[in-house]
Amino acid sequence: MAESRGQWSGRIGFILAATGSAIGLGNLWKFPYITHENNGGAFVLVYIGMVLLVGVPIMIAEILVGRRTQLSPVGAFRSLGKDKPGGGAWTGVGFLGVLAGFTILSYYSVVAGWTIHYTYLSLTGELATLATDPHALQTYFGRDFLANGKLQVMYHLMFMGFTTGAVYFGVQKGIERVAKILLPLLFLILLVLLAYSSTTSGFNEALHFLFVPDFSTLTTGSVLEALGHAFFTLSLGMGAMLTYGSYINKDISIPRAAFQISLLDTVIALIACVIMFSIINSSDIEVSKSSTILFTTIPTVFAQLPAAGFFNAIFYLLIGFAALTSTISLLEVVSSYAIDDLGWTRRRASVTMGSVIAVFGVLNALSLGGNATLTSINLVGRESTAGVFGTMDYLASNWFLPVGGFLIALFVGWILGVRDTVDELQKGHGEMPWFKLWHVLIKFVAPLAVGAIIVSVILGREYQ
Repeated sequence: MAESRGQWSGRIGFILAATGSAIGLGNLWKFPYITHENNGGAFVLVYIGMVLLVGVPIMIAEILVGRRTQLSPVGAFRSLGKDKPGGGAWTGVGFLGVLAGFTILSYYSVVAGWTIHYTYLSLTGELATLATDPHALQTYFGRDFLANGKLQVMYHLMFMGFTTGAVYFGVQKGIERVAKILLPLLFLILLVLLAYSSTTSGFNEALHFLFVPDFSTLTTGSVLEALGHAFFTLSLGMGAMLTYGSYINKDISIPRAAFQISLLDTVIALIACVIMFSIINSSDIEVSKSSTILFTTIPTVFAQLPAAGFFNAIFYLLIGFAALTSTISLLEVVSSYAIDDLGWTRRRASVTMGSVIAVFGVLNALSLGGNATLTSINLVGRESTAGVFGTMDYLASNWFLPVGGFLIALFVGWILGVRDTVDELQKGHGEMPWFKLWHVLIKFVAPLAVGAIIVSVILGREYQ
């Protein structure tokens, strides 16, 4: 089974691919935004604490389940849960992960497709011209681009094509090879932008804001926000880490790998914060929660530079690379189900599932203004969930992911059994003197923490 499904070439390939899965718009814009909203330094420390206490333990649990079974989420929970309390009902956790991957990819690829268009505009110089007038750029983005259904569908399908191509060629020759190329390029681009930001007038202010804590600014809402993002940023609850974990050898340490992935993800988020806050502090940009600020406001800053086209282009390549490594992992979750449970070949699974998601994603692409009916539909009934796009985003972020993460923590902490977990974690790692600490975290702390996210959603809070 392991040979037919494929395996990573080694620890580095797995870590790069899994880090790529975790990195996305959440790192490059959402984390800087919520850090700004929660007054910086103290919030950053709480966030790092939440990554260590909640994110890393759940990631270890997901990878553990994947490697122990060498199966996709559905098969993994069916195999491990059949003789446990709850029996076959645990298979539903796997199906929830596949559903989450399908749903998220259907709209995430739409936003990812915007990076193709903006990279093109940057290279032709058109974006620099538009960015000289912030109002003109806002109008262009909302009226001429988002509402242009043909463009939205075209770029969505293009990005799905890139994603499907990577998954089509398999674990080593496709996913791992792409990660080994894009992750170093992503780091290089980040360092170029970081070097530029260090020359701006707002750089020192950004460092002070981020790394000098003022605990008097912390609120209950800040802690909950840090908890929520620590969970969502690591691609937990949707089976991606479980699926990637099913391709690793027994000689790889799961705890070390999980910590390294989380560390890289956090470092990238902090570098993005330094870059963004340096730009914001230097240019008096109004901070907005919407990720569209990446396409409507940031270009106006780069337009002030001598090499505006170059900086804009590498910025959107950065976002595009980060998005692609995430979309690949989402499609792999869905494709692995077809390979393991339906008996399909990888080529058939990747092309068929990629095509189905691409077709469904057209609804999301057209719901941004290209089709009046799809734009106005609201299945959830909240103002922020207008359109098919908003509805899918709300359901995935607020229900599929936290419920999936909650059930994974419960399963590993309470159902799987200490002997099974110790046996799997010691392979490739050796003795674990801190196993009891991790077990307490996955058994009590993680379920309570993710449960708090679910309760906050029920009480009206949204994570999008």
